[in-house]
Amino acid sequence: MTRRAVFLDRDGVLNRAIVRNGKPYPPRSLAEVDILDGVSEAVASLQRAGFLTVVVTNQPDVARGTTPRDLVDTINNRLKAELRLDAVLTCFHDNAENCDCRKPKAGLLLHARDAYGLDLASSFMIGDRWRDIEAGINAGCRTAFIDYHYDEPRPPRQADFVCGSLKEAAIWILAQTPP
Repeated sequence: MTRRAVFLDRDGVLNRAIVRNGKPYPPRSLAEVDILDGVSEAVASLQRAGFLTVVVTNQPDVARGTTPRDLVDTINNRLKAELRLDAVLTCFHDNAENCDCRKPKAGLLLHARDAYGLDLASSFMIGDRWRDIEAGINAGCRTAFIDYHYDEPRPPRQADFVCGSLKEAAIWILAQTPP
């Protein structure tokens, strides 16, 4: 039997993104990591319904030399432990490296599919930026866009659902999927 997953972007979905001049950025320290309200409950409800919870996150500041990889790993490990996430997959590359794992490409989702035996057509991608939605669509998942009205491009293709939080996205997913 194939499994299904909910893919989650990290910053802005699980933890508060640091917004400067209308644009979201990752936390610059472990002290800045603030898990958003309702996230623990949303993740737990998705897991109870049989979904794997897999974080797929771009962290290009590592390649740019502005964030140490060990900080990204520490933040990821904290979120994984506190939220009891099934996996955290990270792209550390910048755009110029043209890797397959940087969203909007679907490489991280395809890797998870192969590693965990996932059915992507029965899976979902939740994100707060256009790259997240495009990655989900490119992988064949249904998508939920958490719209914080950042000062940046919206997804070029329409998400299946637009909402204001992970909690709202989880309710939508659970309402339309069989147990």
